[in-house]
Amino acid sequence: MRMLINVPETVVADALRGMAAAHPELTVDVENRVVVRRDAPVAGQVALVSGGGSGHEPLHGGFVGPGMLSAACPGEVFTSPVPDQMVRAAAAVDSGAGVLFVVKNYTGDVLNFDMAAELAEDEGIRVAKVLVNDDVAVTDSLYTADRRGTGATLFVEKIAGAAAREGRPLEQVEALARRVNDSSRSFGVALSAVTTPAKGSPTFDLPSGELELGIGIHGEPGRERRPMMTSGEIAEAAVDAVLTDLVPRNPVLVLVNGMGATPLLELYGFNAEVQRVLGERGVAVARTLVGNYVTSLDMAGASVTLCEIDEELLGLWDAPVSTPGLRWGM
Repeated sequence: MRMLINVPETVVADALRGMAAAHPELTVDVENRVVVRRDAPVAGQVALVSGGGSGHEPLHGGFVGPGMLSAACPGEVFTSPVPDQMVRAAAAVDSGAGVLFVVKNYTGDVLNFDMAAELAEDEGIRVAKVLVNDDVAVTDSLYTADRRGTGATLFVEKIAGAAAREGRPLEQVEALARRVNDSSRSFGVALSAVTTPAKGSPTFDLPSGELELGIGIHGEPGRERRPMMTSGEIAEAAVDAVLTDLVPRNPVLVLVNGMGATPLLELYGFNAEVQRVLGERGVAVARTLVGNYVTSLDMAGASVTLCEIDEELLGLWDAPVSTPGLRWGM
């Protein structure tokens, strides 16, 4: 196993200690596994809390800061955080304006955030929830009932975070988050399998010269396996899969997301092909983001997420944000 770690048992704690050292603008509770913006709670602002298994960095801890999340709860690798983490995070960031839980659609995350919402409300914290389920590749998977939550999580957290920063009430922030999710679709492709620290070897078999279309961010099976394709062919397959489920009449936000082991040289080249296909399909592009944002440890590959937007959503997307993983306008 070739990983830059000490032992698998401490990989998450070690990463959190390193995050704390690199980002003094965050309060990182290594023992209780909670990452909070240091100035929380912010008076008059709805707080956003998200979380999930580690291994998808910068999601979610890397998106904590002004204009995005108020707190994040990292679980063990590919394992949901527990309700106590979520309640602790909600209590740390609630200013009295309420807390929005952003939940990717994976069974463990959904169950634990549901329980945390009940516990937080028992403590007098007003909680709303939005479920992210943007992946069009499969209806159900090993970890999910209904569609999986993937790249649209970034769009939801950014746009809802901007609305919260404007001082909008909880009901409006929740409605915007749902609107972004409903307007977003994703499709991912794996060029290699993922290796978790605990297993120390690939979690599934992907022979040399083949790729998996429609993969999930935990290495879940996709739609089909094919011989290796060119970047242009992969872009056509991914974009067409998204556009089968989403028919945008307005411009779109585009996220070309690396799965963790694909360099920017390849991602930018892939983005050129994605833009070509969108142009050929008559889809106007408002903004594009390229990079590793919703990853799967050392998996090679990429995902494409489209979000149909209007002027309001575009303004919230362009609004200033300052987090370790996403930063502009500040």
